[in-house]
Amino acid sequence: MNHGKDALHTKHEQIIQYIQALNIGDRLSVRQISQDLEVSEGTAYRAIKEAESLGIVSTKRRIGTIRVEKKEEQQFDKLTFAEIVNIVEGTVLGGSGGLNKTLNKFVIGAMQFEAMLKYIEPGNLLIVGNRVQAHMCALGQGAGILITGGFDTTSDVKELADELELPIISCSYDTFSVASMINRAIEDRLIKKQIMLVEDVVRQDATVYSLTESSTVKDMQKLVEETKHTRFPVVDADNIPVGIVTAKDVMGAAQHQLIESFMTKNPILISLKATIASAGHTMIWEGIELLPVVDHERRMVGVISRKDVMVAMQYMQKQPQNGETFEVQIWSGMEEIRNKDGSLLFKGTITPQMTNFEGLVSEGVLCTIMTRAAYYTVKEYQKGDLILDSASNYFLVPLQIDDEIEIIPTIIELSRRFCKIDIEVTCRGTRMARSMFTARVLK
Repeated sequence: MNHGKDALHTKHEQIIQYIQALNIGDRLSVRQISQDLEVSEGTAYRAIKEAESLGIVSTKRRIGTIRVEKKEEQQFDKLTFAEIVNIVEGTVLGGSGGLNKTLNKFVIGAMQFEAMLKYIEPGNLLIVGNRVQAHMCALGQGAGILITGGFDTTSDVKELADELELPIISCSYDTFSVASMINRAIEDRLIKKQIMLVEDVVRQDATVYSLTESSTVKDMQKLVEETKHTRFPVVDADNIPVGIVTAKDVMGAAQHQLIESFMTKNPILISLKATIASAGHTMIWEGIELLPVVDHERRMVGVISRKDVMVAMQYMQKQPQNGETFEVQIWSGMEEIRNKDGSLLFKGTITPQMTNFEGLVSEGVLCTIMTRAAYYTVKEYQKGDLILDSASNYFLVPLQIDDEIEIIPTIIELSRRFCKIDIEVTCRGTRMARSMFTARVLK
């Protein structure tokens, strides 16, 4: 069986090397690779998908799969001209050699020509209509151009764009719609910037201490002395995790016994692209301290511990929040109040954005508000993040636009690892909704 696996990996790597050897711009297909390298179409398809994830090929509608130059990851808050083309569903009229350049600002050309020139700088994107003079001057100042309304430009402008490698893009949308689309794309990037992935924490070039199925208890004891760690992943010949073993598991065992007899088999794995929050949630629910981190072939590239997750989440909380999610926007209207006895409550107003088509508050929005209130209440007593177990929600009286509400939290039970909290929503002294949350505290 191992020989079969090795042959499969060899074919897989052979296809990747074949693709890397192609010239930039060459087309490729599953059938072509299958015939050239004498592999099955399924193997060829999986290899092309991996090459796409590695950034060395790109599949485009009506064009097919082509070999592309691997680009370094762009800054999250910067967009390339190529991405602008996709966002606005545009057509490139010229300057395609500069599509991978990033733009640092976009300028709306809704002003007199002389005033417009003051605002255009290198690396900008000028959003303008069919004003040829503005097109030529923008290129001269190092800016790309987005022509709205589906208009074209002159051949002289296109030739200059090709020479300077500054893209000219045409789209059918109006200027306001285009600006809104680009703003939304940047906002999405900023939100993603705040979300940490496992690959942001795990150093893939760091030494990973592991054992094999044929390792002995003596080998593990030696590794414990060297590293001061108390738990290790167990991997097979292909570096695929098959178990986890801890110092407690081998306590009292003879030194010659194999680790395979003591390890916990079929360990829970996590991928490099998983979020830190997902890793923390898995650890809490499963009661584990260490997760092997694997690549797309399930080969181990590192490990992540509960401590790593906590440090990462604390780091995330200290970062400036530039992109607002719906949850942040909903909670932004709530005010924290202290009663005379020092207890905490929250006050706010039901805004039009919080309502459904009937003009009443959306039940989903109200659940979000009550969940956030529970989170901030527990933060008063425990340092850590909440992983919600369950919630029982009761909507007693409908809330309407402009209703002023009070959110009154009451902690029923709180320990180092668990909490139960009651949330009551009132309006003008009447109870409108109530929820009971149970959650685990990630520490």
